[in-house]
Amino acid sequence: MRWSQNFIHTLRQDPSDAEVVSHRLMTRAGLISKVAAGIYNYLPLGWRSLQKLEVIVREEMERAGSAELVMPAVQPAELWQESGRWFEYGPELLRLKDRHERDFCVGPTHEEVITDIVRRAITSYRQLPVNLYQIQTKFRDEIRPRFGLMRGREFIMKDAYSFHADADDLDTAYRAMEAAYCRVFERCGLGYTKVEADTGNIGGSESHEFMVLADTGEDAILSCPACAYGANVEKAETGRVTPAPEWPRELPGSAEAVHTPEMRSVEQVAEFLEIDPAHLIKTLIFETDEEFVAVLIRGDLEVNEVKLKNELGCTHLQLASEAKIEEITGGPQGFSGPVGLDGVRIIADPTVMELAVAATGANREDTHLVGVVTGRDFEPSSVVDIKLAAAGDPCSTCGEPLIERRGIEVGHIFKLGTKYSTSMGCRFQDAGGKEEPMIMGCYGLGIGRTLAAAVEQNHDDKGIIWPLPLAPYEVVLVVLNADKSEIVEAAEGLYNELRSAGIDVLFDDRSERPGVKFNDMDLLGFPVRVVVGKRGLENSEVELSLRKDGEKHLTPISEMVGGVQAMLEDLRS
Repeated sequence: MRWSQNFIHTLRQDPSDAEVVSHRLMTRAGLISKVAAGIYNYLPLGWRSLQKLEVIVREEMERAGSAELVMPAVQPAELWQESGRWFEYGPELLRLKDRHERDFCVGPTHEEVITDIVRRAITSYRQLPVNLYQIQTKFRDEIRPRFGLMRGREFIMKDAYSFHADADDLDTAYRAMEAAYCRVFERCGLGYTKVEADTGNIGGSESHEFMVLADTGEDAILSCPACAYGANVEKAETGRVTPAPEWPRELPGSAEAVHTPEMRSVEQVAEFLEIDPAHLIKTLIFETDEEFVAVLIRGDLEVNEVKLKNELGCTHLQLASEAKIEEITGGPQGFSGPVGLDGVRIIADPTVMELAVAATGANREDTHLVGVVTGRDFEPSSVVDIKLAAAGDPCSTCGEPLIERRGIEVGHIFKLGTKYSTSMGCRFQDAGGKEEPMIMGCYGLGIGRTLAAAVEQNHDDKGIIWPLPLAPYEVVLVVLNADKSEIVEAAEGLYNELRSAGIDVLFDDRSERPGVKFNDMDLLGFPVRVVVGKRGLENSEVELSLRKDGEKHLTPISEMVGGVQAMLEDLRS
């Protein structure tokens, strides 16, 4: 393809709303352009990279035994009402009505539609398992779309679904899909890790995320270097955390109120009372769909809201407003505590119950209680592990300290169980003639997100450095002095030689200054560069270089094709 025949328009300035590298570079390189918040055009170079990724995904899905279909983006409300998610999903579900006032949504995912397809066709265990996938556009009305393709509202996703007669058969498909995802990311040339994950509002019994590792990743991953345990921070479990140190003073016979003027933070209170932050009971008031709850955590730890949400079984969870806190506790925000707190459920982390003595808010302004004893002064409604794991905590498997890395979620697989098949009547007859709900699996892979993650992982201060399998073009042929017909004619001949050899090449035939062309080549990040200019032609040479190191190799024209092929082979190995 010639540049002059393509639609490639690079930018010199970063877009004003770009917060991450991939958004900035993909926009400047002319891979994407913004239509509205979280909605993007995929321009020719970006679409070409996406198509290359889709080829890899399709090959690995077929290898894993999944057949491709395409389901509609717009889905009828009736299916979502059957599953119960029409009322549960929240404002991220874009709802709309047709001309007959019937309710529809733009699908953020396709569990309902695929379950409807299978329940209409499958009746017997002899017809199972079934494994189907699609590559489709989704829409989730994110409250704050940002980061370009990383957190958009409209996005392209590969979603697969499997149906089984028993849990063992589901496990077989789950492991096959797990292996297929590993092969996809390996073939894309990406550094990644697989971690345990929370199932979220999709539901299910087991879940893993695939993370492309990058310093700019939005997700924290905790892993153990000793035993290979890994999980995202919301899912991570830890061994026993370090106990609180000894109480520094004589234990009081009862809790005492202490004046703590304008001291709302753990650090301020601990310093004023001359105690360790671990001796404080931090009390947070949360609002759910149906109630307010008081959550107790040790002062040096944080609450894992995903664990808390799962424990409460709610779809909505947020910290209560200052007005609500004062209404519930009788005191302002920052002075809440469990002692004497009535009319609200109290949930405590086990680390709180291990404290021999503690300090906490007194539920009145500028006052804390010192010498609080669990069991004597308050009794929680339940004791549940709700602490957020952190780097340095002991591994739950082997006890070694966990380390933190950053990652970008690009794939997520779930064992759904019978959540959708039960609610939607997707059943089969087993060998004994008994009707049973099918057991399901769900496997998602972000197509656009994977491309953005590749840029986050592979770039420098000049632009993108594409891994070869995802590059829009593997080779760029740059002609200098394009105003001179003899040089252009020679470059045309070299371009045709490369194409005849089956090389994926873009011919930059523009009449631009060399500096403009080289800046664009650095920005666009094509893996191999061939430069044709007046001086080189006089010596019957061209200049070959790799984007990743920029080292220039003067090569005889007669050896150009072989030199390019050798470079590509090295990049593939």
